Formats: sequence, C-alpha cells, structure tokens
Amino acid sequence: MYNSRITGLGYYVPDNVVTNDDLSKLMDTNDEWIQERTGVKERRWIPKESDDTSAVMGAKASRIAIERAGLTNDDIDFIVFATLSPDYFFPGCGVQIQDMLAMPTIGAIDIRNQCSGFIYAISTADQFIKTGMYKNILVIGADYHSNALLKTTQGRGTAVIFGDGAGACVLSRTEDNTKGVLSSHLHSEGKHADKLIVESPSVRNWVTDLIASKGDDVSYYPYMDGTFVFKNAIVRFSEVIMEGLNTNNLTPADIDLFIPHQANLRISQYVQKKFGLRDDQVFNNIQKYGNTTAASIIIALTEAWEQGKVKENDTVVLAAFGSGFTWGSVIIKW
Repeated sequence: MYNSRITGLGYYVPDNVVTNDDLSKLMDTNDEWIQERTGVKERRWIPKESDDTSAVMGAKASRIAIERAGLTNDDIDFIVFATLSPDYFFPGCGVQIQDMLAMPTIGAIDIRNQCSGFIYAISTADQFIKTGMYKNILVIGADYHSNALLKTTQGRGTAVIFGDGAGACVLSRTEDNTKGVLSSHLHSEGKHADKLIVESPSVRNWVTDLIASKGDDVSYYPYMDGTFVFKNAIVRFSEVIMEGLNTNNLTPADIDLFIPHQANLRISQYVQKKFGLRDDQVFNNIQKYGNTTAASIIIALTEAWEQGKVKENDTVVLAAFGSGFTWGSVIIKW
C-alpha cells in the first residue's frame, strides 16, 4: 500500500484587515471584550468591490501549492474542496477549481464538514492515494464568511469570530511508509447539530419563505451556543488527539508541532495545557485571521512551514472540532 505526503502548501487571505476597533463602530463591543473571549485581534474580510469568493480564493492558494510541489496543473489527478460557503447552492467549488486552473477533466468533490472540513478532506484524499487510485491530489479549504454575518450587537457572538481566507496543499504518493500521513480519525455526533448551525435557506425554508417573513426570520445568519460548543470542543479535541497518538504508539511528548483548528484561542490554550505542550509546540494564528473554518488549519500549517517551524521528520498533529458536531485528527510524520 502507498502512503501520502504533503509536497506543496499555499494560502491566500484578502488584503482588507478588519480590527476589533473597526467592529466596535458596528456593534456594542470592544477590543478587550473580543480578545478576552476569543483571542482574535483582527481578521480579513473580502471588500464589496472584490471578485474574491471561496472558489477564487481557493484557486489562488492552489496555484501557490502546486508550484511549491514542483508540479503543473496537469499533474493533479483529483480535487477535494472543503467549505461551508460555496459560491453556489450547487454545483460545488471543486468543479470551479478544475475550470479556473484549466485542468484536465479530473474528478472533484466538495466536503461540507465546516470547521472539521480540512481534516475530513485530507483524510479522504489520503485514502484515494493509499489505495493507488490517484498520485497527486489537490486539497483545498476555503471560506467566505463576511458577507453572511449579522454585523450588529445581536450577531456579535459570531460576527467577531469569523474571517475569510483559503489554503491548499498537494498530497502526493510515496512508497516510504515511515513518512507522510500516518493516520486520520473522524467522528460525528449529529444530535447537537442545532448548537452551531445556519438553518436557512433550505429546501424546507426556501428564499421565498424568508422574503415572506418580512425580516422576522433571521435563520440565515449563523447561530452558536458558544458555551455548549466550547465544553464539547475541549473534550473531543483531547479524545481525538489521544486516539491518533495511541494508534501510532506515540505520546504527547512526541509531538513536535500541534496545529489546532483556529476556532477560539482559549480552546487551543486549554488543550495545550492538558497535553503539557510548550508554546513553541503549538501554532496559532487566530489572532490575525479569526476563524476561517475549513481554511484555518491549512492556512496555519502553511504559515508554520513558511516560518521554518515544520521540519523534516517532525511529528505534526492536526485536530479540529466544529458544527455537526464533527471532529477529527490527522497524525503526520513530515
């Protein structure tokens, strides 16, 4: 059986920086309130005049990743695109990437697992490579939140958290089973789906119904039971990280770099303390970008790699928890 290794990384975020002080002009909040609860100092939001979308940002990140992998677009066999904010209700963003990058008529799928999206996406790509079906797979995480946030005091619980951005990697076949993706671990618990959700529009509550409500129905904005999500996240993060370590006969002391989904700096700090990890063993960038959902882990991994924090033979642990609920981890030997 083959193994898969990340051979190229890239990311893209909009130039438009939105600070906490900027948000205080839109809603009843302030820099101290936001940082104390989330750790976010600023985020990137796509400006109205921009042509950026989830797919466009994904394409920009992909071009960088493919070039760094030393490949051309024609070398990519398959596309896996993770997002909660596709450009269209359908089709998905994966097929847009095939067109934007002028690729051959390769297959493309979308992963709709929100904050766990990139973990699910890289796990899916890994299985395709391990079975020998594909050689080079483009894996993308991208999300465009800012145009669909309730930017008022009523919506501040979510509006202050989320940012826009995209990251991509090329996962390539290797016959060295000591390197690359060692294992991935995926879980879900759908009974808590309503704790972090965008209910509409849906086939049960379509756009015409929302219009007919004359503004009374705001179910098209994100809803989050923050306290409930936080309590579940810290438990599931710990469980799924240990599951990955145990599977590979590793301990927390073997972790060279832990990159968590950038949902809330307090969650990352809790998990770091639980596993006894030093600051240099954990990479966080939520302070700069907020929660970019499916893009957060791959943006962070790319930045860490660019800064020389990911080195040959390092044990890298990726983990995420989010809407669904879904959660998962990936253990990588770099």
